[in-house]
Amino acid sequence: MNHDSNNIMVILSSPSGAGKTTITKKIQQKYQSFKISVSHTTRKPRPNEVDGVDYYFISHEKFKKLISEGKFYEYAKIFDNYYGTLKENVDKMIKKNDIIFDIDWQGTQQLSKFKNLKLIKIYLIPPNKNELKQRLIKRNQDSPEEVERRFKAYDKDVQHWKDYDYIVINENIETCYKQIENIISINKNKSFKVSQRAL
Repeated sequence: MNHDSNNIMVILSSPSGAGKTTITKKIQQKYQSFKISVSHTTRKPRPNEVDGVDYYFISHEKFKKLISEGKFYEYAKIFDNYYGTLKENVDKMIKKNDIIFDIDWQGTQQLSKFKNLKLIKIYLIPPNKNELKQRLIKRNQDSPEEVERRFKAYDKDVQHWKDYDYIVINENIETCYKQIENIISINKNKSFKVSQRAL
């Protein structure tokens, strides 16, 4: 399907613990036009998570059925669970809104194959690995083994920065957010000018 609106899709990826979820929520609070793409997942909800707001929590069987029916723009198996973006949800949302995807490099590569999607790909990295480990421990959501596992995945994750349009180092959340805001406004304007020319 073609999107004739000037709405844009922003992908925000990062190694686990680099702050992308915080930034995603800040953008959504500031810009009425932005909606966060809510992924489907097979993982169990964390205590503060709400079905349909943070994720759509579904069973492994249901997820595999959706894969076999080709319903996802992208999906990935991360650690032991599946995460995916349903085409139907995105196609509906982009007609009225800009969309932010809080997804990893695997999802980004798959979304990039759909040439009809206007994607702006931003990769967020922590200033260094040590800082990342501190953040993972501080956020206190994961067991020590999980922290270790996410920390180890960092080296593999970070090699995928080449797939992105922009790399932003998150040394300070405010500065980082401002940089991302700039990127969004440049691309929104560009998108608007192109559609003006087409009229």
